[in-house]
Amino acid sequence: MLEMISQPWPWYVAGVLIGLTVPLLLILGNKHFGISSSLRHVCAACIPANINFFKYNWKREVWNLFFVGGIFIGALIASAWFASPEPVQVAPQLATELSGYGITHYDGLVPADLFNWADLATARGLVLMVLGGFLVGFGTRYAGGCTSGHAIMGLSNLQLPSLIATMSFMVGGFIMANLILPYILAL
Repeated sequence: MLEMISQPWPWYVAGVLIGLTVPLLLILGNKHFGISSSLRHVCAACIPANINFFKYNWKREVWNLFFVGGIFIGALIASAWFASPEPVQVAPQLATELSGYGITHYDGLVPADLFNWADLATARGLVLMVLGGFLVGFGTRYAGGCTSGHAIMGLSNLQLPSLIATMSFMVGGFIMANLILPYILAL
């Protein structure tokens, strides 16, 4: 059992399990699912401000906070007991391309050459971590939800805004990865 849990699961198992969350949430009477809404719930619970955006019954959505807490605790458990000591395997062609940008340490989940405290003070670090984080947060709010909320729950509810948002996420990701990121990595 431990061996099965510690290995990556195939997409057809993980995808079905993720997909089963939709009918479960609909049966339970919830039509909203996503990670980004949890920040709103935390702010509504903790900040006694007179802001209309935070004036709602956040206690109806407390399950979402438990969901995010479970993701956090699950990540801690997985990294402490199930993490593979083997370095991340990168395709040889990608390794050659990354070395052209000076990225050679990708033993962990993210390349240590890009995501570290020392690199935060560089132009590339500021663009990737600070500006990138701001744009993700802004885009999440502007789109009315995150990728998981729109792509899993919104599409399952046949919501046109979620289809538009999901297509925009995909197009933006392709443009970023293939057209913009090479310039940022060259900084």
